[in-house]
Amino acid sequence: MRRWWWLETALAEVAIYLLLWIWDEYIASLFSLIFGAIFLFLLLVSLVVEWIEPSKVPRWYYAFMLVSAVAPVAAALIYMGIFGRPEWLIR
Repeated sequence: MRRWWWLETALAEVAIYLLLWIWDEYIASLFSLIFGAIFLFLLLVSLVVEWIEPSKVPRWYYAFMLVSAVAPVAAALIYMGIFGRPEWLIR
């Protein structure tokens, strides 16, 4: 496997989330919260299960889950850094 695959994955996910943020802030915030929470929960459960009973889950799985949990937050922070506070929060 390539050495910097996780960085490419992170940039692709952040780009997709940023496009969603530009399209509709409200839907993007919901998707970011939902998908970020799901990936974080799956990562935490996987780490606990791996700690209790070691398995043959490859290391890249955990890196992918971490990148997928952080990407929505990173995209939201980038969007808010450029455009400011989302409009639906101001109303």
